[in-house]
Amino acid sequence: MIPLTENQIRASFVNATRREVASATVPDLAELAWDRLDHLGWQDRKAPLSAYVVLELDGAPAGVLLRASAAPTSGRRRKALCSWCRDLASVSAMLYVARRGGASGRAGNTIGTLVCEDFSCSRNTRRPPTSSEGGDGIEAIADQVVTERIAGLRERSTQFVRDVTATV
Repeated sequence: MIPLTENQIRASFVNATRREVASATVPDLAELAWDRLDHLGWQDRKAPLSAYVVLELDGAPAGVLLRASAAPTSGRRRKALCSWCRDLASVSAMLYVARRGGASGRAGNTIGTLVCEDFSCSRNTRRPPTSSEGGDGIEAIADQVVTERIAGLRERSTQFVRDVTATV
Protein backbone atom coordinates (compact mmCIF):
# COMPACT_ATOMS: atom_id res chain seq x y z
CA MET A 1 0.00 0.00 0.00
CA ILE A 2 1.28 3.47 -0.76
CA PRO A 3 1.83 5.68 2.30
CA LEU A 4 -1.01 8.11 2.93
CA THR A 5 -1.27 11.34 4.86
CA GLU A 6 -3.99 12.11 7.37
CA ASN A 7 -5.58 14.54 4.89
CA GLN A 8 -5.62 11.88 2.15
CA ILE A 9 -7.22 9.40 4.53
CA ARG A 10 -9.90 11.85 5.67
CA ALA A 11 -10.68 12.84 2.07
CA SER A 12 -11.03 9.19 0.98
CA PHE A 13 -14.20 8.23 2.86
CA VAL A 14 -17.08 7.26 0.58
CA ASN A 15 -19.81 6.64 3.15
CA ALA A 16 -19.21 9.11 5.97
CA THR A 17 -20.45 12.60 6.68
CA ARG A 18 -18.04 15.50 7.06
CA ARG A 19 -18.72 15.47 10.79
CA GLU A 20 -17.93 11.74 11.06
CA VAL A 21 -14.71 12.20 9.09
CA ALA A 22 -13.63 15.18 11.20
CA SER A 23 -14.21 13.30 14.46
CA ALA A 24 -12.36 10.14 13.37
CA THR A 25 -9.21 9.32 15.32
CA VAL A 26 -6.47 8.44 12.83
CA PRO A 27 -3.69 6.06 13.94
CA ASP A 28 -0.03 7.11 14.10
CA LEU A 29 0.87 6.86 10.41
CA ALA A 30 4.63 7.07 11.03
CA GLU A 31 4.58 3.73 12.87
CA LEU A 32 3.03 1.78 9.99
CA ALA A 33 4.91 -0.65 7.73
CA TRP A 34 3.11 0.54 4.59
CA ASP A 35 4.90 -1.96 2.35
CA ARG A 36 3.34 -4.82 4.37
CA LEU A 37 -0.24 -3.48 4.32
CA ASP A 38 -2.94 -4.37 1.83
CA HIS A 39 -5.39 -2.05 3.57
CA LEU A 40 -5.25 0.27 6.54
CA GLY A 41 -7.84 -0.69 9.13
CA TRP A 42 -8.32 0.48 12.71
CA GLN A 43 -10.83 0.88 15.49
CA ASP A 44 -11.44 4.37 16.83
CA ARG A 45 -10.09 4.50 20.38
CA LYS A 46 -12.51 7.33 21.24
CA ALA A 47 -15.56 5.60 19.79
CA PRO A 48 -15.14 1.84 20.36
CA LEU A 49 -17.87 0.76 17.95
CA SER A 50 -16.48 2.85 15.09
CA ALA A 51 -13.84 1.44 12.78
CA TYR A 52 -12.33 2.46 9.48
CA VAL A 53 -10.68 0.81 6.51
CA VAL A 54 -8.81 2.53 3.67
CA LEU A 55 -7.48 0.76 0.59
CA GLU A 56 -6.57 1.51 -2.98
CA LEU A 57 -9.53 1.40 -5.36
CA ASP A 58 -8.98 2.22 -9.02
CA GLY A 59 -5.67 3.95 -8.26
CA ALA A 60 -6.96 6.20 -5.46
CA PRO A 61 -7.53 5.73 -1.73
CA ALA A 62 -11.07 4.74 -0.76
CA GLY A 63 -12.13 4.78 2.89
CA VAL A 64 -15.13 3.19 4.55
CA LEU A 65 -16.61 3.98 7.95
CA LEU A 66 -17.64 0.77 9.70
CA ARG A 67 -19.75 0.08 12.77
CA ALA A 68 -18.79 -2.88 14.91
CA SER A 69 -21.44 -5.16 16.26
CA ALA A 70 -22.00 -4.82 19.98
CA ALA A 71 -20.47 -7.47 22.22
CA PRO A 72 -22.92 -10.23 23.12
CA THR A 73 -24.64 -9.78 26.45
CA SER A 74 -23.67 -13.31 27.47
CA GLY A 75 -20.00 -12.31 27.40
CA ARG A 76 -19.21 -15.22 25.07
CA ARG A 77 -18.24 -14.58 21.49
CA ARG A 78 -18.79 -17.06 18.74
CA LYS A 79 -15.76 -18.00 16.73
CA ALA A 80 -15.90 -16.72 13.18
CA LEU A 81 -13.72 -16.85 10.10
CA CYS A 82 -12.58 -13.55 8.59
CA SER A 83 -14.13 -13.19 5.15
CA TRP A 84 -11.17 -11.14 3.88
CA CYS A 85 -8.03 -13.08 4.88
CA ARG A 86 -9.75 -16.40 5.62
CA ASP A 87 -7.07 -17.16 8.18
CA LEU A 88 -7.77 -20.18 10.35
CA ALA A 89 -5.17 -19.30 12.98
CA SER A 90 -7.04 -16.12 13.88
CA VAL A 91 -10.63 -16.70 14.92
CA SER A 92 -11.34 -13.24 16.32
CA ALA A 93 -13.40 -11.97 13.42
CA MET A 94 -16.35 -9.72 14.12
CA LEU A 95 -19.23 -8.33 12.16
CA TYR A 96 -18.64 -4.86 10.77
CA VAL A 97 -21.44 -3.01 9.01
CA ALA A 98 -20.99 -0.13 6.58
CA ARG A 99 -23.59 2.34 5.41
CA ARG A 100 -23.68 2.28 1.62
CA GLY A 101 -22.44 5.36 -0.20
CA GLY A 102 -24.69 7.95 -1.82
CA ALA A 103 -28.47 8.00 -1.83
CA SER A 104 -28.68 4.32 -0.93
CA GLY A 105 -26.79 4.92 2.32
CA ARG A 106 -28.86 8.00 3.13
CA ALA A 107 -31.92 5.75 2.77
CA GLY A 108 -30.48 3.48 5.48
CA ASN A 109 -29.05 0.66 3.36
CA THR A 110 -26.04 -1.14 4.80
CA ILE A 111 -23.74 -4.02 3.99
CA GLY A 112 -21.85 -6.20 6.46
CA THR A 113 -18.79 -8.41 6.54
CA LEU A 114 -16.85 -10.51 9.03
CA VAL A 115 -13.32 -9.10 9.40
CA CYS A 116 -10.48 -9.69 11.85
CA GLU A 117 -11.35 -7.63 14.90
CA ASP A 118 -7.96 -5.90 14.90
CA PHE A 119 -7.70 -5.70 11.08
CA SER A 120 -4.64 -8.00 11.13
CA CYS A 121 -5.47 -9.52 7.74
CA SER A 122 -2.27 -8.26 6.07
CA ARG A 123 -0.15 -9.88 8.79
CA ASN A 124 -2.21 -13.08 8.69
CA THR A 125 -1.78 -13.56 4.95
CA ARG A 126 1.99 -13.12 5.19
CA ARG A 127 2.61 -15.76 7.85
CA PRO A 128 4.46 -18.89 6.72
CA PRO A 129 2.12 -21.66 5.58
CA THR A 130 1.65 -24.70 7.75
CA SER A 131 2.09 -28.28 6.56
CA SER A 132 -1.68 -28.74 6.73
CA GLU A 133 -2.05 -26.04 4.06
CA GLY A 134 0.36 -27.53 1.56
CA GLY A 135 1.36 -31.02 2.54
CA ASP A 136 4.88 -32.39 2.80
CA GLY A 137 6.49 -30.11 0.20
CA ILE A 138 5.23 -26.83 1.66
CA GLU A 139 8.70 -25.26 1.75
CA ALA A 140 8.89 -25.42 -2.05
CA ILE A 141 5.60 -23.58 -2.55
CA ALA A 142 5.54 -21.32 0.53
CA ASP A 143 6.05 -18.11 -1.46
CA GLN A 144 3.31 -19.09 -3.88
CA VAL A 145 0.87 -19.80 -1.03
CA VAL A 146 1.58 -16.41 0.56
CA THR A 147 1.26 -14.63 -2.81
CA GLU A 148 -2.11 -16.31 -3.42
CA ARG A 149 -3.31 -15.37 0.08
CA ILE A 150 -2.36 -11.72 -0.47
CA ALA A 151 -4.10 -11.65 -3.85
CA GLY A 152 -7.25 -13.15 -2.30
CA LEU A 153 -7.24 -10.63 0.54
CA ARG A 154 -6.90 -7.73 -1.87
CA GLU A 155 -9.65 -9.07 -4.10
CA ARG A 156 -12.15 -9.66 -1.28
CA SER A 157 -11.47 -6.40 0.61
CA THR A 158 -11.61 -4.37 -2.60
CA GLN A 159 -14.88 -6.04 -3.58
CA PHE A 160 -16.39 -5.09 -0.22
CA VAL A 161 -15.47 -1.43 -0.77
CA ARG A 162 -16.87 -1.63 -4.32
CA ASP A 163 -20.11 -3.04 -2.88
CA VAL A 164 -20.29 -0.15 -0.39
CA THR A 165 -19.94 2.40 -3.19
CA ALA A 166 -22.25 0.59 -5.66
CA THR A 167 -25.62 2.15 -6.35
CA VAL A 168 -28.40 -0.33 -5.66
